[in-house]
Amino acid sequence: MADSDFEILDERFRRCVRVAAQVEHLFKGCRWAEGPAYFPAGRYVVWSDIPNDRIMRWDEATGTVGVFRHPAGYTNGHTIDRQGRLVSCEHGNRRVTRTEHDGSITVIADRYEGKRFNSPNDVVVKSDGSIWFSDPSYGIDTDYEGHKAESEIGACHVYRVDPATGQCRIVADGFVRPNGLAFSVDERQLYISDTGVVKSPEGPPHMRVFDVGDDGTLSGGRVFATCTAGPFDGFRLDEAGRIWTSAGDGVHCYDPDGTLLGKVRVPERVANVVFGGPKRNRLFICATTSLYSVLLPVNGVKTL
Repeated sequence: MADSDFEILDERFRRCVRVAAQVEHLFKGCRWAEGPAYFPAGRYVVWSDIPNDRIMRWDEATGTVGVFRHPAGYTNGHTIDRQGRLVSCEHGNRRVTRTEHDGSITVIADRYEGKRFNSPNDVVVKSDGSIWFSDPSYGIDTDYEGHKAESEIGACHVYRVDPATGQCRIVADGFVRPNGLAFSVDERQLYISDTGVVKSPEGPPHMRVFDVGDDGTLSGGRVFATCTAGPFDGFRLDEAGRIWTSAGDGVHCYDPDGTLLGKVRVPERVANVVFGGPKRNRLFICATTSLYSVLLPVNGVKTL
């Protein structure tokens, strides 16, 4: 059955939404909105407008929107580390960077065994300070989201940067186009989406889940869920371990047991989401040309 801006597929989803709430349209004017990150201290969201080569900023207190950075290296995914600094994946510069508190930029990783990455896509920081990111080829496939080039590595992997040594190593391979990634609440599992269906109709449209070892190695990799509307892209978890993920028809919410509980309907293809607001119960949604949000009765995982 359908209720307002929400589609209830499992009765458990009713505890996750307020059907009287509405999806708010905060901004329109992007070519491909991606990678939202929320700064609690400043109460603002930054996100990427990849083809326009800019990072945008929406202020929660005033509702105003401005350009945070331009040019921006065709950034895609962002996250906030444990010190409140912006960590970004740059398609154009084929690297992962950190914006320091003084505004300077530190390069975290730009090569693996001397070869340039394809185009780092999405990133997450574990509580031990390690940085994990996906590296599909969208930024080098054409000039639309970066700079067209040949892959030096020749494949698309997921990497981990050691917090002590800075060493970068492959932690997961066998993907067509690894994309969004997020840890479970206890960080014992890592979820990774594969948007290979974008490359080919026979490509994978699913999300896999891996067990995380104490030494940072991954094992397993079973298919957790298969998207019913386009591919999964970016996603985040709430405190109960539910996955709120992008999809072609909105935001899909999955229980940790793999059940699709329901959907937040959005009129554009969703690329990524992030929890924000003073209580971490406002879901910000990047969808094609726009930034949306919806207030929920659940809270995102606390990472700071």
